[in-house]
Amino acid sequence: MKPDELFLHADAALREVIDQLDPADFPAPVPKEWSQLESPTLLGILGRHAYDEAWVPDVIAGRAAADGDPFADADLLGDDPIASYDALNDKATAAVGAGEVADTFRFTYGDYPADEGFAHLAMYRASQAYSIAKHFGIQFHLSPELIAGMNEHVTPHADEWRQFGVFPPAIEPPADADDETRLLCTLGFWVP
Repeated sequence: MKPDELFLHADAALREVIDQLDPADFPAPVPKEWSQLESPTLLGILGRHAYDEAWVPDVIAGRAAADGDPFADADLLGDDPIASYDALNDKATAAVGAGEVADTFRFTYGDYPADEGFAHLAMYRASQAYSIAKHFGIQFHLSPELIAGMNEHVTPHADEWRQFGVFPPAIEPPADADDETRLLCTLGFWVP
């Protein structure tokens, strides 16, 4: 699977979960490790994902926040947070689908070749899709295509990224673990 395809699968997975959120849960607290926010809530996490989606067209074009951040103070969620997120997701999907991708993605934490940049973006979305769904009792599973793509482009870097604090410690999978569980255990995100 090409890295941009992995991103599209992961982005679709996160949208699938976000589209099932109950707005009544927006004020609910979420685990602190999901965010750098002092007291993160589901709405705060959705806002961070909206911000991340808004940046995708610029990031894949080679621009960085250091060049100016038009989204820093913008209200990206408006009166209908899920619909607003979906609109940003549509723009990100269209930008990636257009195929005009810079050689280097310039994230706030460093510059990376596009292939690795897509893996970073996909990992964040896939892990958050699983974590949000699990936390809020949403029926969800990573698709076989997403699992295969993550195993190809993310798990080979798991120990390296773990040293930078991206992943928690790996978890020993149960003897009867399926492909999804094995992947999530490798990345340290599986919850029984």
